[in-house]
Amino acid sequence: MQYKEFTVILPTLNEGRNIPELISNLKKRYREIEIIVADDGSKDNTIDEAIRMNKKYGNVKVIDRKKMGREKGLTASVIDGIKRSRTKYVIVMDADLQHPYQVVGKIADRLLDGDKIAVGIRAEVENWPFYRKFVSKSLIIIGYAVLFLRRSQSCGDIFSGFFGVDREFFMNVYSRNKNRFVGRGFKVLYDLLKCVKRDSIQVSDVPYVFKNRKFGESKAGAKQVLDLLKSFAS
Repeated sequence: MQYKEFTVILPTLNEGRNIPELISNLKKRYREIEIIVADDGSKDNTIDEAIRMNKKYGNVKVIDRKKMGREKGLTASVIDGIKRSRTKYVIVMDADLQHPYQVVGKIADRLLDGDKIAVGIRAEVENWPFYRKFVSKSLIIIGYAVLFLRRSQSCGDIFSGFFGVDREFFMNVYSRNKNRFVGRGFKVLYDLLKCVKRDSIQVSDVPYVFKNRKFGESKAGAKQVLDLLKSFAS
């Protein structure tokens, strides 16, 4: 299978210890795929490692968003990455090795079959603490309710950070609904879904096992929950 029409968007913040392994695996398995690292002001060597990976494999672009004075936030980083891409499809995934690179090909297959969005859904989560499960499930219930009441599009994991989308479709939705995307938030898929009318497009679910982070710490916290509540209201 050819991957010239796919770009993987990696929003990063202090992922210098994870990104060499991830990019190496992606480039070895999907040789022609483009990779865009949209960095949100890392204080470690994330950008240096991404540049090194480009020298080694080629076709790895780096967006130093802090140097550009861009708005902080994971969603804003993903949007900047998608804007910079030039392929027909984009696949968004975390750079912390919790999203298995092997599933990128399955998401790509669904997009080539005609789906506008293909979502990696967490069929299993390894060793999540109880409080995180409780908070996550509570917010998911609210999120689904908001989408239902607004007659918006849904999927099997509305808060997934691992998904593929037709780039032109994404940009059309975003251009009409810029004020509804919470740039400082971290659920860009949810912001996209709430702007799409229910059953107006074809969406597929691709199950995977959500793995433990190898290095570094999760960025999820109270501030991110508040940003998600803003997303519910917008």
